[in-house]
Amino acid sequence: MILTNLTRQKLIDDLLTLNEKAFRSTQLFEWVYKQQVFDWEKMTNISKTTLEVLKNQYQLPHLKVETIQQSSDGTKKYLFELTDGNFIEAVLMHYNYGESVCISTQVGCNMGCAFCASGLNKKKRNLEVWEMVMQVVQIDHALKEEGKRLSHVVIMGIGEPFDNYDNVIDFIQIINDGKGLGIGARHITVSTCGIVPKIKCFSDLPLQVNLAISLHFANDTLRSQYMPINRSYPLSELLPTLEQYYQKTNRRITFEYILIADINDSASQARDLLQLVKPFNSYVNLIPMNETGGVFKRSSRERMNHFFNVLAENGINVTLRREQGHDIDAACGQLRIKREEKNDRNHHQSD
Repeated sequence: MILTNLTRQKLIDDLLTLNEKAFRSTQLFEWVYKQQVFDWEKMTNISKTTLEVLKNQYQLPHLKVETIQQSSDGTKKYLFELTDGNFIEAVLMHYNYGESVCISTQVGCNMGCAFCASGLNKKKRNLEVWEMVMQVVQIDHALKEEGKRLSHVVIMGIGEPFDNYDNVIDFIQIINDGKGLGIGARHITVSTCGIVPKIKCFSDLPLQVNLAISLHFANDTLRSQYMPINRSYPLSELLPTLEQYYQKTNRRITFEYILIADINDSASQARDLLQLVKPFNSYVNLIPMNETGGVFKRSSRERMNHFFNVLAENGINVTLRREQGHDIDAACGQLRIKREEKNDRNHHQSD
């Protein structure tokens, strides 16, 4: 069994089956997450007899760091190789409020958003809890060697988090646990393209985690054309669900909106978005598109600024995201796709 797959409550339950005391869970969480010690012999406050039991029961695997790309602005993109040979990405970004990592939740993505590099390769599988946890732990460990610490986690990388719902919730509980990494709930953001039933489940949880909606289009026609999820859960279902979420949690919702040239960046579409978000206590994050070599292009600076002004001048809390990592493979999934294409070429050459 992999220890970092387990929330502290699940670890307690498992330890009790081994006739171990519940307090061992706190010791293990503090060693693994606070001290980031993965060598059983260094866990000095646990007896050798107990350590033998724990070593026989639990594994403490790491992810292999295949590549790190560093941008001129300090952004780092990590390409991790999983134990089955698949690849995922995580991105470390530096802000004035702290160090933030964006992690992946799946190998590939089945949502099929036409403009998104993550979905160019279909989902192979969900990530296990430990594979998400170790993205955070290993990057936090690297930061600590520089005298820094991770302060924010964004669940917005490769994959749709709510398509791996149960594992993502366990992951959040682990990184939020005060005996472990202790990342504050309000410093954790989970993003979904709009899986309505899971948003309803999420609203029932006693978590103060931020919810972001990958919206990108303010009408059903365009959203269904470019985001297949909208054919299953159109805006007429998504928006009332978000209203219910807000009523239950009193948590502000973030709407993510990638600006794509000549598709969703006109003044009239800004006014459509204004009408859509106005009833909510919301925050709109406008995102310059990271081009991936396809037909979709980023909006001009002039159109981005005009779109921003339409919202801001009408009282919407809106930002135009500061670009980071623009001189590396910035879009989610790009680095992974390049690595898999290289594997395919090598395989064909060896044949």
